[in-house]
Amino acid sequence: MTAVLDRLCHRYPALLVDTIAEHEPGRRMVAVKNVSVNEEFFTGHFPGKPLMPAVLMIEALTQVATLLLLDPSTHLSLASPDSGSLRAGPSTYDARSLRGGRVRLRGVDHAKFRKQVVPGDRLKLTVTLGRVRGSVVRAAATAEVDGQTVAEAELVLVITPGAEIDPLARVHPGAVIGEGTTVGAFAVIGPQVKIGRHCKIGASSVVDGNTAIGDGTEIFPFASIGLPPQDLKYKGEDTKLVIGERNIFREFVTIHRGTAGGGGITTIGNRNLFMNYVHVAHDCHVGNETIFGPHATLGGHVGVADYVNVSAGSAVHQFCRVGPYAFIGGYSVITKDALPYGRTVGSRPARVFGLNLIGLRRRGFSDDTLKKLRAAYRYLMQSKLNTTQAMVRIEDDRALKCPEVDNLVQFIRTAPRGVILRRGGKRADDSAED
Repeated sequence: MTAVLDRLCHRYPALLVDTIAEHEPGRRMVAVKNVSVNEEFFTGHFPGKPLMPAVLMIEALTQVATLLLLDPSTHLSLASPDSGSLRAGPSTYDARSLRGGRVRLRGVDHAKFRKQVVPGDRLKLTVTLGRVRGSVVRAAATAEVDGQTVAEAELVLVITPGAEIDPLARVHPGAVIGEGTTVGAFAVIGPQVKIGRHCKIGASSVVDGNTAIGDGTEIFPFASIGLPPQDLKYKGEDTKLVIGERNIFREFVTIHRGTAGGGGITTIGNRNLFMNYVHVAHDCHVGNETIFGPHATLGGHVGVADYVNVSAGSAVHQFCRVGPYAFIGGYSVITKDALPYGRTVGSRPARVFGLNLIGLRRRGFSDDTLKKLRAAYRYLMQSKLNTTQAMVRIEDDRALKCPEVDNLVQFIRTAPRGVILRRGGKRADDSAED
């Protein structure tokens, strides 16, 4: 009962309903409130003559109306605003599908208070649903003591729909599901999960653990999000998965939570696309607007920056980084950090095939910036200088000064595993830069 009443906006802290005496789902509910002298609202109210305030009688009736509207057995049809009618039976409004839905008291019409309510009275609270126009429901409400009406009013209530949960889905009561989110049949959502607004959780998908998912995210059928990591050092500690907004997880994607030894959290940014069978292991950190092709795999503790494209079948080794705007070719194996702005392809070993020109141009990089990055890449890949000498030359060359080149140099200097600097074949390199 308390959990349902928490979805009544602006509710007075006290629970003003003791028991439900009668219940006709979708039509009528009768509840009882035993008025005790120990009620908090009697303190200091009319000394020597405690009275139940009229506003709290309205509050009690509103709580009964909320229980009636949001009870799982309630089935109503919210008619169009023009019809102004109420229909019982199977319909588009099913309280089971209003997970996270809320009730707001919009107004009170024709209120009359006929008798005082004092300690010792037993209030009989009756609410009967009436006309519905859109999301606005009118309800006739009366309060009686010993068969005599003490208060009556017409309540004007607004229902704000929450999530639409298929009756065959298994959603733990502790889960938080945002407004407008849909949950498909046989989906399983755990007790610590928090899902934002207007998300889509596909049929037979699983979302579990201490997992937060941002607004507008879509999880396709059979995806597995937020399950424990595949790390033998993990001993069941409470770790997290935090996912941003407007991500897409296609079929059979697996995203694991973090581990205590790796910081305790896996993070996914905004507007990323994970195609089918992608795996993101524990303690990974993925930026924004990345694309992962089918079967792409990230080992534990991998960092992927913004605007990265990891092609189908590629794998990134544990603790490696992929720089911003990088392109990883299909079926590549990345065992060192992959350079920003570059095309890294291959597995024995992976090689750098120039700049990711197509991707950079699509992202709006100017010709001047591309010219500077290309020159910096030539120092690194084509000169006879070692890496340290090449970076000194890049930093000393004033013609190459720009934020992107500075990012490239900083990325190489901070690479704990080293970076991939083996040059690809000339034919592939030339085609990449044409």
